[in-house]
Amino acid sequence: MKDLVRALETYSDKAVEEVQRGVAETAVLLDTEASSRVAVDTSFAKQMIGYSIDSDGLGATVESGAEYSVYLEFGTGIYAEGPGGSRAKKIPWVYKNLDGEYVTTYGMPAQPFWFPSIDVAQKYFKNYFS
Repeated sequence: MKDLVRALETYSDKAVEEVQRGVAETAVLLDTEASSRVAVDTSFAKQMIGYSIDSDGLGATVESGAEYSVYLEFGTGIYAEGPGGSRAKKIPWVYKNLDGEYVTTYGMPAQPFWFPSIDVAQKYFKNYFS
């Protein structure tokens, strides 16, 4: 009986290690995919993509910390996609850029990076655990 208990404990430990490895590999993959797909102007959005692994190794968080990530993913103005479409109050609109010049715009087309990256990571995760 003692041998059976030891064998089950060893199996349980190895199963947890496999899950931890699968979670970590998926988090790294999602981070890498999103970083390689995000539109780069100043590279701020790319630098703000990161991941962390939970202390028990059984969960992870991957996030895009740039406040404007949602605009990259779904677009703005007349080009806005996704839930609700455009919520612009006035199109076109005018804003002052960093050089102090006034710019008129109708919006920016979507440049999806997050959801395509999630699709890749989700497939990897499913294959890893099947």
